[in-house]
Amino acid sequence: MRQCWRWFGENDPVTLDHVKQAGAVGIVSALHHIYDGSAWSRHEVDVQHDRIRAAGLTWDVVESIPVRNEIKIADGRRTAAVDSWKDSLRAVAETGVKAVCYNFMPVVDWTRTDLRYALPTTGLALRFDAVDFAAYDIFVLQRPDAAASYPAARVAEAETQLKELSDDRIALIERNLIAGLPASERQYDRASFKDALLDYATMTDDELRGNLASFLREVVPVAEELGVRLCIHPDDPPFSLFGMPRVVSTAADVRFILSVADTPANGLTFCTGSYGVRADNDLVAMIGEFGGRIHFTHLRNVTREPDGSFYEAEHLEGSTDMVAVIDALLAEEQKRKDAGRTDWMIPMRPDHGHLLADDIGKARINPGYSLIGRLKGLGELRGVMRATAAIKYPGLGLH
Repeated sequence: MRQCWRWFGENDPVTLDHVKQAGAVGIVSALHHIYDGSAWSRHEVDVQHDRIRAAGLTWDVVESIPVRNEIKIADGRRTAAVDSWKDSLRAVAETGVKAVCYNFMPVVDWTRTDLRYALPTTGLALRFDAVDFAAYDIFVLQRPDAAASYPAARVAEAETQLKELSDDRIALIERNLIAGLPASERQYDRASFKDALLDYATMTDDELRGNLASFLREVVPVAEELGVRLCIHPDDPPFSLFGMPRVVSTAADVRFILSVADTPANGLTFCTGSYGVRADNDLVAMIGEFGGRIHFTHLRNVTREPDGSFYEAEHLEGSTDMVAVIDALLAEEQKRKDAGRTDWMIPMRPDHGHLLADDIGKARINPGYSLIGRLKGLGELRGVMRATAAIKYPGLGLH
């Protein structure tokens, strides 16, 4: 697999020199200063590309071209939003980047209640506390009919837990949930967030799935023409939040997405952390079934808890057998190489590292995207990749 690193541009506290020091060779990035859904110009894409090339690295994957809310709800502004997305896709393709990650999550992107969860190692992790989330949704946000989204026992747990949370802790949970994390398209206060949820108040999974299918039918032919591989990122977490539909969470969801446009241009970002939150997602089996359409992978691990909570684990620990996952991905690469595919190498990146060492005290850091935690993760993953390839797939090498 090609070792890549997510970089948020010139304002990222992790520099391109740091990326090279970590041993990555490819960059995963976007135009984060133009993240409102407006079209990216060829000039702006070239400027970003030139920065990456000047550092001796390659821009391997765009993550992400934002999919505007107008597309997800299919309102009257949808056509203009899709046209802007296609224009951005063309600008990216013309500069030479041929893999584009995107997501179709309504209102919120990846979501955590705690960005500094203390581990026994004394490192800090991202965590989703299912009871804290329900307490916020039902009793703080007071979303209409929120209690109906949860079993009665969870509502009771949430009410009890809320009484134990300080005002400062509630305010922190709210900031973590709605104020906007790295690469978020929009940021909210409580009132604007409740307004945003209204777009999905009556929308079903089937309706959102239909809107995704309509989007794919328009953009996949453009990607095919440009030689671009689209790769949809799964929901994170892969279940409903705030009563909204989620349609990229399970193997059944993937089968539907790939069937909408049965072409390599319509593919997947295989995020082991997102899919791994659900115990009913067999990641190795999913790679076996969908491997030919996996164009990009995020390698991270989560530890699932009995009440539906989870936290970001060490990359080789947690609830997912990461060694088996890497073996399955390398087997897919070998299969592609044997078949003569030019895109046999799958770009990967270590995702959501722990906050470690002197990164903990830094004033400016993107949650989940610190240097040392991801460097540690990449080193561990690289070791598994090298050992597995040497023993089972010696023709692949390591990149």
